[in-house]
Amino acid sequence: MTTTEATGPEGTVLVTLPDRDDAEELAEQLTDQGYEPCTVHRDMLAGEDDAEDADWVIVVRTGPHGGPAAFDGPHLSLLAEDYGGFAVSE
Repeated sequence: MTTTEATGPEGTVLVTLPDRDDAEELAEQLTDQGYEPCTVHRDMLAGEDDAEDADWVIVVRTGPHGGPAAFDGPHLSLLAEDYGGFAVSE
């Protein structure tokens, strides 16, 4: 993930999951719930050699209410935990 992808407007939530299929599935669910955009990016830590260890990040900027996704941080965190991941608000 590039720096511009990692940072965004205040209120963005980054949902990090270990599995690409799970990240794409959750991004689709979030889109269906009215979150947008829900883009999935690969996140390799600096110096990480094994691509298999990369996490997948769903960038969520806007909630279904039209406000920042961070307003729904607890909900997004619970969803992330269901997939073995976590969510962080920026």
